[in-house]
Amino acid sequence: MRILGIDPGYAIIGWGVLDYDRNRFTVVDYGAITTPAGVPFDDRLEQIFDESMALMSRTHPEVLSIEKLYFTNNKTTGIDVAQARGVLMLAAKKHGLDIHEYTPMQVKQGVVGYGKAEKRQVMEMTRVILNLKEVPKPDDTADALAMAICHAHVNGSSLGSVEEKLARHELKVRKGI
Repeated sequence: MRILGIDPGYAIIGWGVLDYDRNRFTVVDYGAITTPAGVPFDDRLEQIFDESMALMSRTHPEVLSIEKLYFTNNKTTGIDVAQARGVLMLAAKKHGLDIHEYTPMQVKQGVVGYGKAEKRQVMEMTRVILNLKEVPKPDDTADALAMAICHAHVNGSSLGSVEEKLARHELKVRKGI
């Protein structure tokens, strides 16, 4: 299974593509989409869409694993991130990807085994699992790789709902994908 993990944002969008087969990961590629400050927001969204479409065309993922949004203090920033996230999900749909959303706690559980792990623990475990020499930079990229690992671990375990998989399959059959 080829998984695209994305840490959504609008200034920096981390991404990582992993192949997962029989409990083994192979890193395909990773990086970040960056949009410059001071550019009109709609232009930034267009750049995010265009670059994510190109990324998906180049790497051919089957699945998108993306962070589920939650609002803390700054609702304006959250709304902007939600708009960028929508653009990313639209690009994934255009490429026929299955979309799976995970909360930060689920990612921590899926990568470290503890839902309240610290960010540095998740980053280090991501590095270890993927056998990387160092934690990828920027942090958003490491977070995106953790998203992909989380999906592989959840999908490959009893936590991945059989009913959900059957429903996705039926939908693909109906769509002719």
